[in-house]
Amino acid sequence: MTQGSVYHHISSVYGTNVYEVDEPLKLTLRHFLKKTPDLSSLGAFAGGELYEVADYVDKLANPLHVMWSIRGERVDAVLLDPAQRWVLEKLMHEYKVNQPPFKGGSWHEHFAAIYLVSDPGIACILTVTIQTAYALAKYGDSALKRFIPHLIGEAEPIMYGATWFTEIQGGSDLGANLTKAVKTGDSWRLSGGWKYFASNAGLADVALVTARPEGAPPGVKGLGLFLVPRTRPDGSANFTIRRLKLKSATKSVPTGEVEFNDTVAYPVGELEKGIYYVLEDLMVSRLANSAGALGIARKAFLEALGYAQFRRAFGKKLIEHPLVVHDLLEMELLINGGLALMFKAIQEFQSVSSETPPYSEHYHYARLLTHITKNITAEAAAYVTRLAMELHGGLGFLEEFPVERLHREALITPIWEGTSNIQALDMLEAIVKKKAHMPLLDDMRGLSESESEIALNALKVIEGTLGKIAHMTAYEVEFHAKRILETIGHAIATILTADMGIKLGDESILNAARLYYAKFVENRELTSREIDAGRELITRFLSP
Repeated sequence: MTQGSVYHHISSVYGTNVYEVDEPLKLTLRHFLKKTPDLSSLGAFAGGELYEVADYVDKLANPLHVMWSIRGERVDAVLLDPAQRWVLEKLMHEYKVNQPPFKGGSWHEHFAAIYLVSDPGIACILTVTIQTAYALAKYGDSALKRFIPHLIGEAEPIMYGATWFTEIQGGSDLGANLTKAVKTGDSWRLSGGWKYFASNAGLADVALVTARPEGAPPGVKGLGLFLVPRTRPDGSANFTIRRLKLKSATKSVPTGEVEFNDTVAYPVGELEKGIYYVLEDLMVSRLANSAGALGIARKAFLEALGYAQFRRAFGKKLIEHPLVVHDLLEMELLINGGLALMFKAIQEFQSVSSETPPYSEHYHYARLLTHITKNITAEAAAYVTRLAMELHGGLGFLEEFPVERLHREALITPIWEGTSNIQALDMLEAIVKKKAHMPLLDDMRGLSESESEIALNALKVIEGTLGKIAHMTAYEVEFHAKRILETIGHAIATILTADMGIKLGDESILNAARLYYAKFVENRELTSREIDAGRELITRFLSP
């Protein structure tokens, strides 16, 4: 499919094996997995056909809502561009993106694949599908578990899942949900509400849906979790799609408004524990959000680096201008630090993924890391892609070149799965109510012992920041919550990067930790020696 394509005329990345050139990704995986997984074929696909198809779908082939069949039946399905369907089926079946956690592999491998895919719309389709499989694997009965092989691409036909929790009147406040669940005989029916941001609407074969059973208390504690099939037992449509959303990006995933009217539903687990299952599922999607955000940032960096290597201005190549090197280094450092932070959060999630409520202290630590990671990586993606646009000059603002789309795609990552404000508030809840900062401190102290001075300095920043919280009023703590998250997050990323450099015996990774600390924790300008180290970092890690 890549032969004869003209896409290489508008992209500096197209045709690149985005796994093979990404030395930081491979080193980070080796550190956390103690091996380097073979993702080379996926890397070639992600930098070739997938990259081109995603761009084309965004520009010219958005999913279409098919409301009625030719026979006059309400169907509420979506029509996908055949190339997008081919990409999805290839990712699910051939590259087995959703299989590792269920087939003896690890969550690291799954999220590494999402990072390589790095198109938020396509990655969202895969993510809400694996979220559905995850919930069914942990809490579904035998009748519901039969969907899992189809949701992970192991069995034909391939099926897609969805997670429909948000309603217009509440948004992130799930306790405001109005959808009701009524039991009639042996079956449950949903009515009285509709989901406002329903990703995979019209594509999903089954969806996880929050609803309040009759007699349940108000607020989030009264929500149950249900599985809703696309069709009723008689084959008719089980719910109504009001419309598909018009979005500035993530156009490859159909996002709609779904209305329930006597909709057949099946309970997942214990209904009184529904909100706990939902929050578990959100850990999966927040980690996926981090992986997708960093993947977008990496492609934007590659586009900018490729452009800077041939574009000339004022008598020399862009890459020879100090200000351009400054921007490229900031981009590279944010991606490097984000990778260490993300895979650490994945590691902790993996270790508690079999837990059920009530949860352990370790589980709350994993959740704390997830909130921090989601925020840090999303903000990095928005910033890195903006710099990449700027480094392209006027070309970066033209829709015909992919870097413009990458920035639009990145802007959803601070919003999806809970905004930056929500992540900051959830971080505070994990610290104040669950004391999740105690295992965090123990872990970071252990990683900092007998290691680099930079890790010890970063640890002092974490301890100092947490100490300040105790002396603030509740209003002040919430007012400064995002800044607290950013400070702690960047310090954690410094410690993790330093630890990785020492464990792998790689001086360049240690240099990355030092530079990351200087730029994003100390917020100071680099010395001449540090600038030289930064130039070497760009040269060593990525020379496509």
